[in-house]
Amino acid sequence: MTEQREIGRVLVTGGASGLGAAVARAVADAGGTPAVLDRERWDEAFAGRTANVADRGQVERAVTELAEELGGIDAVVTAAGIDRPGKFGDVAAEQWEAVIGVNLLGTVSTVRAALPHLEAVHGRAVIVASSLALRVLPDATAYCASKWGVRGFAHALAVETQGRIGVTTFIPAGMRTRFFDDRDEQYRPGPDAKLNDPADVARSIVFALAQPQGCEVREIVVCPEEEPSWP
Repeated sequence: MTEQREIGRVLVTGGASGLGAAVARAVADAGGTPAVLDRERWDEAFAGRTANVADRGQVERAVTELAEELGGIDAVVTAAGIDRPGKFGDVAAEQWEAVIGVNLLGTVSTVRAALPHLEAVHGRAVIVASSLALRVLPDATAYCASKWGVRGFAHALAVETQGRIGVTTFIPAGMRTRFFDDRDEQYRPGPDAKLNDPADVARSIVFALAQPQGCEVREIVVCPEEEPSWP
């Protein structure tokens, strides 16, 4: 049986909080070297750069600097994401487009900037979508559009880059994070909501990262047992 590969140097967007922070910790616990890309302050034990993933120039500079600091990048996990729920006609165009800018275009910019480094080592990209890339909800047009786009991008990238890098589409359902904190009460999970611990979810990402070269986990769905998004 082929041994699992070393986790190596893993760039994590959104690594200051939520799933991203849990992934950074899980990578470190597995013997890897996490590097964080975020607008907020991250765990000082990890390398990192401040950047808004919606700004392609900032992403390119940050990835270049981190690759130089770490001596390369073995994997990238695109966990940065935002939401602006509301009726389509009520959400300001600038806010709606910001969701696309962070979730979809930020993912694309990060992978594009990291791609030469990943190809140099036959590395991996774990691209984080959402259970709302499998279904839709009202008042979530921006988020659904962004995450359906992320899933389509990840699938197409996997086909295009096969033999050069590994690509996993990662689909988590709701988690107990600060993601919902700035929402109106009607858009926050209720007290009985079924949500996962991000630390549990992060271990599935590390599993994908650790697979030996040539063995690919193409898509993972991680959800609470009673989550209605699957199948």
